Amino acid sequence: MAAPALPAPLGAPYRIGFVCLGNICRSPMADVVTTSLVADAGLADRVEVRSSGTGGWHVGQPMDERAAARLTASGYDASRHRAQQHDATWAGLDLVLAMDAANLAEIGGESDRVRLFRSFDPEADADPAPDVPDPYYGGDAGFADVLAMVERTCAVLVDGLARLDLR
Repeated sequence: MAAPALPAPLGAPYRIGFVCLGNICRSPMADVVTTSLVADAGLADRVEVRSSGTGGWHVGQPMDERAAARLTASGYDASRHRAQQHDATWAGLDLVLAMDAANLAEIGGESDRVRLFRSFDPEADADPAPDVPDPYYGGDAGFADVLAMVERTCAVLVDGLARLDLR
């Protein structure tokens, strides 16, 4: 599957947001991985990455310990994340990616700048469920699966960013 084109920049920096339910597992994992890949690509001064949750239960809290441990074991810095709730200020982002269909519906549905995260996943066609599964109520294997999904999808996103004219 070819990844969809990224929307043209609205301004500088290019701003990407990831959204899940509580902003303690899936979207912060995507935030941390993308931030790392953006820095590795030399785009840190031209791309801003953030994440939020549709619910406010965890606002101000660090990410789930299991998500942070999985990221740390894979060489990422998960220490700076603090949960935020999705709000109207996100309307001005260049691209917002929802982790599942319920999150997408809660933020107003798909548009040219709002999509499902897995629309960029090179393995999404092989999976009948286009959602990033929520690992919160499961075990460590769920966090490992989500990180693998996030890493391959974020690599495609950052590759697309590197091809945009970001000044």
